[in-house]
Amino acid sequence: MSIVVTGATGQLGRLVTDSLLQRGVPARQIVATGRAVERLADFAGRGVQVRAMDYDDPATVADALKGATKVLLISGSAVGRRVEQHRAVIDAAVAEGVALIAYTSIANADTTGMKLAAEHQATENLLAASGLPYVLLRNGWYLENYTEQLQGTLAQGAFAGSAGEGKVSAAARADYAEAAAAALLADGQAGKVYELGGDSAFSMTELAAEITAASRQPIAYQDLPASDYAALLTGFGVPSDFAGILADSDLGIARGDLHVSSTDLSQLIGRPTTAMHAAVGAAVAAL
Repeated sequence: MSIVVTGATGQLGRLVTDSLLQRGVPARQIVATGRAVERLADFAGRGVQVRAMDYDDPATVADALKGATKVLLISGSAVGRRVEQHRAVIDAAVAEGVALIAYTSIANADTTGMKLAAEHQATENLLAASGLPYVLLRNGWYLENYTEQLQGTLAQGAFAGSAGEGKVSAAARADYAEAAAAALLADGQAGKVYELGGDSAFSMTELAAEITAASRQPIAYQDLPASDYAALLTGFGVPSDFAGILADSDLGIARGDLHVSSTDLSQLIGRPTTAMHAAVGAAVAAL
């Protein structure tokens, strides 16, 4: 057996590779791929196969998937180019006749109207048309989307958004990584669709209250019209197109697009998901 992890130089990919090792997969049966293979030296030192792969270079994708039994297609980060990038991986997987391809999609991909979901929806359609056995890992938001901004939040005494009182079922990046590893190793995964999110959804107001409690510093959530929020992000250096996508994603939260009612994530990983209050407390303590 050979399990190929695409994007293994990224944060999620590294965690998945580590989870596979922790679950007892022999290192020689894992192929960690990415553009900057030097960033995978630690895995290579543990016996993991390391191969160069660039989503934008189909030849490297084909080489990286040689001999693959299973493939984890971690969605690319280049918004606007991801469909063709993902197509290259799917085409290579078809050529290799892989037994299973798992794809990290977005929560509620079949119903959400979020702009960020369009490329995920297109990739799911490519998989359906490919003839490959596949499993969809529809990941919700990361808790790190919020905790990694805490230093700035505490400095400003507030954070802004356009999510209203909508609730988001966020979970830790490590939770999603464990779920991916579990799905890759379990039997009978072809055709399954997992809606993955944290056990307890929360609003931005509730997040602000938790940050206040953990830091013992008053933190407010400022809800803004999406256009104002996008302008604020642009002012902080976020490219205007991506700022618009982020603001639109907050509108999705307000509609409930990132609220996940299933318990798929906790069932896959065999434990409760990381709680927001625990993640916030740990992030504050680390500052």
